[in-house]
Amino acid sequence: MGTSIDTRAGEEKSRVLALEEKVQELTRRLQDLEERTPEDRVAIVVFSGDLDRVLAAFIIGTGAAAMGQQVSMFFTFWGLSVLKKNSEFSGKTFFQKAMAMMSPSSSLELPVSKMNYFGVGAKMLRTMMKQKNVSSLEEMISLARELGVRTVACEMSRDVMGIKDSELVAGLEHGGVATFLADALKSRTSLFI
Repeated sequence: MGTSIDTRAGEEKSRVLALEEKVQELTRRLQDLEERTPEDRVAIVVFSGDLDRVLAAFIIGTGAAAMGQQVSMFFTFWGLSVLKKNSEFSGKTFFQKAMAMMSPSSSLELPVSKMNYFGVGAKMLRTMMKQKNVSSLEEMISLARELGVRTVACEMSRDVMGIKDSELVAGLEHGGVATFLADALKSRTSLFI
C-alpha cells in the first residue's frame, strides 16, 4: 500500500511539473506575441512623385497623426522631389545632372499621375482644391511637421540620384531601408504610395 501511495504521489508530482512547464512555455509565447504586436503607428513609403499620389500620402499621414498615431513617411526615388526646395547641378555626374533637369525641383512642380498635359493637369487640380478650400500639398507638409510626422529621406536614392542636402528642405531625417523597416515592423498600418 505504501508503494501505491508513493507511486501516485510521484505521478501527481510529474503532472504538476509538466503543467508548470506548459504554463512557463505559454507565458514565454505570450510575451513574444506581445513584443511583436503592432502599435498605433503608421509607416508610409512615398515612392511616387505624382501630386495626386503624394497628396493621398499626406492626407493619410496627417489624418493618422491627428488621431494620435505615430507616423513615419519614408521618401524614396521619385518621392524625394516632394522634399526638394531646388535643383543644383554642380558636382554631379552627367546622369545625375540629367536626372535633376528632368525631375521636379520642388513640390510646386509635381505632375499629376493622369492627364498632366505638360503641367496643365497639376495646375487644374491645385485650382480645384483651392476653390473647395482643400489644403495645398505645401500646407499639408507644414501640418505634418506640426503634428510630429517623422520625415525620412532615403540615403540610397539620394546617392543614386545625386540629391545633395542643400537641395532638400530643412528638418529631415536621413536613413535607409532599415530605418523604414524598423518603423514598419512596429506599425499596425504600412502603405506604399
